[in-house]
Amino acid sequence: MRRRIRALAAAFLALPLALTAAPSAHAADPTTMTSGFYVDPNSGAKQWVAAHPGDGRAPAINASIANTPTARWFGAWSGTIGTATGAYAGAADRSDKLPVLVAYNIYLRDSCGGHSGGGAASPSAYATWIAQFAGGIAGRPAVVILEPDALADYGCLNQTQIRERQGMISGALAEFNRQAPHTWVYLDAGNPGWIGAAAMAQRLHEAGLRQAHGFSLNVSNYYTTAQNTAYGNAVNSELAARYGYTKPFVVDTSRNGNGSNGEWCNAAGRRIGTPTQLGGGAEMLLWIKAPGESDGNCGVGAGSSAGQFLPEVAYKMIYGY
Repeated sequence: MRRRIRALAAAFLALPLALTAAPSAHAADPTTMTSGFYVDPNSGAKQWVAAHPGDGRAPAINASIANTPTARWFGAWSGTIGTATGAYAGAADRSDKLPVLVAYNIYLRDSCGGHSGGGAASPSAYATWIAQFAGGIAGRPAVVILEPDALADYGCLNQTQIRERQGMISGALAEFNRQAPHTWVYLDAGNPGWIGAAAMAQRLHEAGLRQAHGFSLNVSNYYTTAQNTAYGNAVNSELAARYGYTKPFVVDTSRNGNGSNGEWCNAAGRRIGTPTQLGGGAEMLLWIKAPGESDGNCGVGAGSSAGQFLPEVAYKMIYGY
């Protein structure tokens, strides 16, 4: 594992509120322990390109999507979770690259949206699963996006279920702090068009944000980086005013090149955004939702299931039509 100190002044200059940020739960900075971000060798785009070398869309998808560092999502489909996260973090570590992993298995997952419904069978089952997730990563450098939509998706939960969810997330953060000292965990905070900044700051704090490195924005959505930066700074203003701390944030830029048209589920006419990088108006710009992977049976992905790679959607997203 290479340990190189890398200057991140530009990223921090872009985050004036971060100057008063609460200290990270982790002493180690995984971005200084690696030489760039990891490209998932088994992504949907990679697999499709390998299986369809003669397809006229393959060169563009290979050049613009398949070789861009993108997060891998983990859930019930991942098998024994500690083995799965350990294998992925281990492969990245051997390449001296930083992997981005998404934990997506919260109890009552997507219970309001519905297209990605599922998750762990109970809060206790989730606690076991996420502890094994963190244990698989162990001491390797990593970035984890924790439970996209979980804090924004309260609309159909009762107060008991909300408190259960807060407890699950707080417990998850504690496990990463205990078992994965070189992992930066970002607790998901929805997007600028969903929950107001004041309400989101409260939800983040009540779910244990102090234990996390930061929060994530725009996962699987289309809002511009500028819109997300303004929202993230607004959330930080609320955190500072109410609770006395701020946190860095990351933005999912995978599909925000044309901004949002108000639709969230396989919206037409969207475009890939700035590739994964440090800085850019946030602590990092990341491709968290893989371009071309369906949000569910909706929009231009009608007839597909969530996570299914759709080459025509990916191809059109490269060019923005």
